[in-house]
Amino acid sequence: MPESILERPPVPPAYAIVNGAPFNQLPEDLYIPPDALEVFLELFEGPLDLLLYLIRRQNLDIINIPIAQITHQYISYIQVMDSLKMELAAEYLVMAAWLAEIKSRMLLPRQQEAEDEEDDPRATLIRRLQEYECIKSVAEEIDLMPRLERDIFAAVVDVSKLDIEPTLPDIQLKEMLLAFQDVLKRVEQLSHHHITKEPLSVRERMSTILENLKGADSLLFSQLFLRKEGRQGVVVSFLAILELSKERLIDIFQSEPYAELRVRTAGAASFGGN
Repeated sequence: MPESILERPPVPPAYAIVNGAPFNQLPEDLYIPPDALEVFLELFEGPLDLLLYLIRRQNLDIINIPIAQITHQYISYIQVMDSLKMELAAEYLVMAAWLAEIKSRMLLPRQQEAEDEEDDPRATLIRRLQEYECIKSVAEEIDLMPRLERDIFAAVVDVSKLDIEPTLPDIQLKEMLLAFQDVLKRVEQLSHHHITKEPLSVRERMSTILENLKGADSLLFSQLFLRKEGRQGVVVSFLAILELSKERLIDIFQSEPYAELRVRTAGAASFGGN
């Protein structure tokens, strides 16, 4: 083994990486002030929040608060905050004075006659703690709900330049029969007299329908029927529509799902709402 490898001193661990280079030796004039690092273990939103925390941590009954025990713990926390040179709000000191007052009132002897008339000194504090607990619980539930710009982000898409051709739904025979059934119902409602029977031709009706479609992009399915002809005329018109569709002379379509059926000449580029 080469002698240079045996005599190489071990490299001390790096304290930090500065600009990509390891920093292995501390400077001799390094000075760390005593207040350079502060650790906050608990953050409270106010004196009621601190009281509620002390009660929950010890599983105490909020209706029967041991004032002496809570007061000692509350004052101890304030002393810790003062020793850590934390900015102490005046409301914390006001709460400490209030707890001391409640404790002194409970220690003072009371006469038997006035004992029933006087309220429990803790009643106001208990009521405020209960109200704050309800508000804090609701606030925590609201904070867990999805929030815009935190959990949900709105997506904005510019579709003005997109050329989307809608896909028209396929027309089934069942849908045509349902539309025909609606036409028959309206014909029966408007029939008040007997119509003289005349010979009707399906071929002639096919020619009439094609003639009516020439002047329009499309027509409603119900517009191809003449109610005054009665049931027989409606049936002939329906058979003519089926025959024209079979021979691919007309197109039967819907402008959108569940819309009313429309009819146009086969190969028409557009359709309207005439």
